[in-house]
Amino acid sequence: MPEHQSLTALAVSALETTDPAEKAGLTRRYAAMWRDGAVTEVGSAPPPDRPGRPAKPDLVNPGKVKKRKINQGTAGRAALLHALAHIELNAIDLAWDIVARFAPSRPEPPKAFLDDWVQVADDEAKHFLLLAERLEELGSAYGDLPAHDGLWQASRDTAHDLLTRLAIVPLVLEARGLDVTPAMIAKLRAAGDDDSADRLQIIHDDEITHVAAGKRWFDWLCLHRGQDPAETWRDLVSANFKGMLKPPFNEDSRTKAGMPPDFYGALV
Repeated sequence: MPEHQSLTALAVSALETTDPAEKAGLTRRYAAMWRDGAVTEVGSAPPPDRPGRPAKPDLVNPGKVKKRKINQGTAGRAALLHALAHIELNAIDLAWDIVARFAPSRPEPPKAFLDDWVQVADDEAKHFLLLAERLEELGSAYGDLPAHDGLWQASRDTAHDLLTRLAIVPLVLEARGLDVTPAMIAKLRAAGDDDSADRLQIIHDDEITHVAAGKRWFDWLCLHRGQDPAETWRDLVSANFKGMLKPPFNEDSRTKAGMPPDFYGALV
């Protein structure tokens, strides 16, 4: 634990932790400290350029990561859960990076902004631990398979501007998770793996609140900058997202998160 217990110092401490289970455990502890009022100062501790990472998994080009097929038995399901655990580990760091990088920015975000992203970090840590535990039950472990660094690259590409970060990470990448997770859940249940499916359902439901937080603070910052949220989001995605938004979309979950079809439909 950092000697000076400001929120940004705690965020940097979590970011710099290399062991995944320790990172997740510290995140849950730090989030509780913030919620309980044991830490009240925001501070100003700059985040590292790159978070702490374990020696495994090997990070490779995205094209070299094999597709995860649930119908390939226990190994296929473990490969899927491994890929999702890697996403959740990155998501812990993405949430803490928002806190450390953008808490001192102008306009100064209100406490509710910090509350939201600390909660997101806490949720992502919970998700990682849920998946890591299930991997062990399936005879595997996080780090056993290669993974790619695309999600953290998105954070580096948007480190210059909070509005761009919110536009790309929660409102494109996390929103995509809302689209694809229900199909994974259905396939896991069809394979008789209700335990894994139940864990993914928890993750999906929490991710609705994460996308909602992204949309809420994206709109807030647009208001402060005198910009139209829908038009600004489309411009930022067109300029900063490598790829296209591809259907099918989970319109129900996206709408619950404050993203109705008319918000993203023009970019399809």
